[in-house]
Amino acid sequence: MKKRVSLKDIAQEAGVSTALVSYVLTNKEEKARVGREMANKIRKIARKLNYQPNYLARSLKSGRTDTIGLIVADISNPFFGQIARIVEDEAKRHNITVIFGSSDENAEKSADLINVLLNRQVDGLIVIPSEGSEQQILQLSERHFPFVLMDRPFPSIAASSISINNFGASYNAVEHLLRTGRKRIGMIAYQTSLHHIAERRRGFEVALANAGLKTEKRLKLARYSHLREDIRKAIDQLTGGKHPADALFFATNSLAIEGLRYISELGIRVPEQLAVVSFDESEAFDLFHAPVTFIRQPIREMGKAAVQLLLSQIADSERPPEDIRIDAELVVRRSSAAN
Repeated sequence: MKKRVSLKDIAQEAGVSTALVSYVLTNKEEKARVGREMANKIRKIARKLNYQPNYLARSLKSGRTDTIGLIVADISNPFFGQIARIVEDEAKRHNITVIFGSSDENAEKSADLINVLLNRQVDGLIVIPSEGSEQQILQLSERHFPFVLMDRPFPSIAASSISINNFGASYNAVEHLLRTGRKRIGMIAYQTSLHHIAERRRGFEVALANAGLKTEKRLKLARYSHLREDIRKAIDQLTGGKHPADALFFATNSLAIEGLRYISELGIRVPEQLAVVSFDESEAFDLFHAPVTFIRQPIREMGKAAVQLLLSQIADSERPPEDIRIDAELVVRRSSAAN
């Protein structure tokens, strides 16, 4: 069997110490004040000798694997895909590898993913939880395993989390519709107990109540498993009758995309007959004949903050949980123009 190339082999050929080689190959040459020319020389020799790091030996020595796990709710949704990319890029800056998994909004699959990642000896987890996964998160907390909840906090669990002000963002979106002259505003949200959706619904209800408008029968819920069927029914109910809705607020981009498809089928003119606003953005919104007004979540800031907070927890197991809230931005476009 061919002998495994070691740091010592590279050091001997480069004429430097193994410690110096180690600094360069772990991207810490600036800390060790290694010149750029020497660093390039060491990397060139490592490539020539086909050097492969011994991660097992390194993890046994340090007690860490330099890997973290990321569990998203639905990787097919571009929102979560963007988060995954940003988390991966930020982790790479810290020489950390990310192992991904998608729960597909299924609590049982989420539990399986957590167990797989823990068995892989990841140093910590970033989790966008699915409905019904509170017990899994509570168990992580009780065993003092480093983790950060992203996008979807559980207020009943003392855990570090990164999210936006969902109530405030929703409230602002409804206020915008009111300022454009809309009075019969409907909302379509997922039928779920997840906190972030509950806060978006609350923002909608409070904004209408503060304007002296009734919310009764203006809020419709759709099941994740019956998305197309429930959205069509909700739109029929909201746009029908003697007092049809003059604006619709969708709680997520996936709801909005399905809703816009049906609105087009019905021939409803946007924004002349119906203004539309969506939480989250989507490239599909640009293809709609009236570019859609949306709430832009600061995904880049959230992803970076989640990685940094997790690494801080890994470095200090006694660090108390932090609940970080970031404001979102309402991007106004033609779909919500004044009537």
